Amino acid sequence: MERIFTQATVLIIPGLRDHVAEHWQTLLETRLVKVRYVPPAESDKLNCANQVRRIQAELEKISGPVILVAHSAGVLMTLHWVEQYQHLIQGALLVTPPDISANWPENYPRPEILKQEGWLPLPNQKLPFPSIVVASTNDHLASLDAVEAMAKAWGSELVVAGAVGHLNPASGFGFWSQAEDLIKRLDLIHGHVAS
Repeated sequence: MERIFTQATVLIIPGLRDHVAEHWQTLLETRLVKVRYVPPAESDKLNCANQVRRIQAELEKISGPVILVAHSAGVLMTLHWVEQYQHLIQGALLVTPPDISANWPENYPRPEILKQEGWLPLPNQKLPFPSIVVASTNDHLASLDAVEAMAKAWGSELVVAGAVGHLNPASGFGFWSQAEDLIKRLDLIHGHVAS
C-alpha cells in the first residue's frame, strides 16, 4: 500500500460515533505518514466542551502546521474549537456537516439535548484558515442548501460530492479517494498559514 506524505500533520476529528473500523477516516489514517487521530471520549461523549478539549489535547502534541479532517459532528466540534483556541492550522477538510437546526432521525440527539450539552449556538464566523466543505445531495442530517449556507458563512470552498448520503459506512463509504485529493490540495497551501 502506498503511503501518502503531507508537509502538514493531518489531525482526524471523527463525529460522535468515534473510531469506526470501516469508516473512510479510519482507512485514511492508515494511508497517511504524518497523522494523528482524536481518540474516543471515555466519558461525557455528548458534551461539546469535552470534545473540544480532546481536540486541543491532540493539537498540543503536534508541532508545525496541521490540516484538520473532520466529519459530521466533528465539523461542529471544530467550529467550537476555533472559537476558543489557536494553533498553526494550514487548512481544514470539513465533510458532511450536520444541520443542527434540522429535524434529525429518532436515533440522533434532540435539539434540546444538544443545547444542554453546549452545541448551540453554533459559531458561524469566517474561519481563520483555508477550508473545504464537502456536501452531499441526499444527506439525512443536512440539506444541500443548509450546507451551502454553512460553507458561505465559514468562508469555505464548497465541493458537492453528489448523492453520497452522510459519507459514512451506512452510506456505502469505506474508502473515499476524494479525501486524499482534497487533503493534497490543502497541503499545497504554504503561503497562508494561520496561527
